[in-house]
Amino acid sequence: MERMNGPALQPLPLATAAGPRLVHEDSFSYKENLIGALLAIFGHLLISIALNLQKYSHIRLAGSKGHRVYFKTKTWWCGLFLLFLGELGVFSAYAFAPLSLIVPLGAVSVIATAIIGIIFIKEKWKPKEFLRRYVLSFVGCGLAVVGTYLLITFGPNSHETMTGENITKHLVSWPFLLYTLVEIILFCLLLYFYKERKANYIVVILLLVALLGSMTAITVKAVAGMIAVSVRGDLQLGYPIFYIMVVCMVATAAFQATFLTQASQLYDASQIASVGYVLSTTTAITAGATFYLDFTGEDVLHMCMFALGCLIAFLGVFLITRNKRKSILFEPYISMDAMPGMQNLHDNGTAVQPDLKTSFSYGALESNETISEIYAPAMLPVVQEEHGPKGALVPPYRVTEHRKEE
Repeated sequence: MERMNGPALQPLPLATAAGPRLVHEDSFSYKENLIGALLAIFGHLLISIALNLQKYSHIRLAGSKGHRVYFKTKTWWCGLFLLFLGELGVFSAYAFAPLSLIVPLGAVSVIATAIIGIIFIKEKWKPKEFLRRYVLSFVGCGLAVVGTYLLITFGPNSHETMTGENITKHLVSWPFLLYTLVEIILFCLLLYFYKERKANYIVVILLLVALLGSMTAITVKAVAGMIAVSVRGDLQLGYPIFYIMVVCMVATAAFQATFLTQASQLYDASQIASVGYVLSTTTAITAGATFYLDFTGEDVLHMCMFALGCLIAFLGVFLITRNKRKSILFEPYISMDAMPGMQNLHDNGTAVQPDLKTSFSYGALESNETISEIYAPAMLPVVQEEHGPKGALVPPYRVTEHRKEE
């Protein structure tokens, strides 16, 4: 009986030994998620501080002579150094956490920019005016923080070693090939409407940026992961896929910068920040779920809470950027004694007229075709001729000369 009972009790210790190992793997994957999220948050904070430092340096030296005088200031170089550290932190975060978790944390930079703008504000506000002016910013920051917490807590928990074989396997998988085909078709259609049909809508331009950004996120995740595996001892830099990913990362980032520059010339920075964050985050999460299979094995509750965190973060960013002031562009002005409708030496076919827009500056260059009737050029005075020699053919009217001295 003892021999029969002995083998029957042997599988029990094996089952108990397997339990702690699974718990250890889950805790280790959550630890990696936490490290990646903290690196991304730290990187976005540094990026926000760096950009504000460089902007402060530009504003401070706006009236100085010479181009690029800010190169000689310590503030600008300090901002550049912090910018490099921030980008390095965000890049390193991709090596620890899934792509779908790191991308939405870009809301941290929007929160940090709003807080820095409130702290370093120059105007003096009364308490009621201050709360009325920044109530949307406070609400937006609160919603963005709640959304970020939900993203970190219920983010995808899939981890895969970024080796050359795994990346190549994902690159030729049919879900990613189908996703790439749909993205190429959509990108070509948007580019056609943008270039040929002159559809300069903010959604069109920023959707082009977002489609390129999804490919940038995929390549950054692959490059950062392969570098991390190489640092651990398994060298991955000998695979051609590594250099292909590096070239795609640089190319897509460069084209993103081009379209963002064009968008900044047409629309306000707050609109670009809010719409761009929503579109870029959505496309990047879709790309991560398709290429790296981030949500494989996740239950419905975690996926729904993660989507809720994204929506709350979207709403928070929208409220923060909506409350920002729009910059007033510089407009040339003229002296008050200039005659409306009269051309001068500095006027090439245009008339200098008072601005009809809602600006406080007086005088803007308007086309002659769009001048209102009330600003039409004054008629020259006409005086009737009373005396003339008899028999002489004198015109019944004389037009007086209108000189500037008069």
